[in-house]
Amino acid sequence: MKPKIGGIVLIAIGILMLVMTGFNYMTTEKVVDIGPVEIQKEKSHSVEWPPIIGVLLIVGGGALLVLRGKKASQ
Repeated sequence: MKPKIGGIVLIAIGILMLVMTGFNYMTTEKVVDIGPVEIQKEKSHSVEWPPIIGVLLIVGGGALLVLRGKKASQ
């Protein structure tokens, strides 16, 4: 991947991670399975990350863009 495209992608992911600090998803578990009787339970799971990760991705993407610009001008 070219550094310019990689920098832009890192910045976009960093901004997205700052806006969305996590997400939830549901799973279904079987609690009871006795012949034709089946009882299921839905369980919610949460995935969260600290906002500093988004900031680090933005800074890293900006660094890639700046370093690419300096390298191209030399």
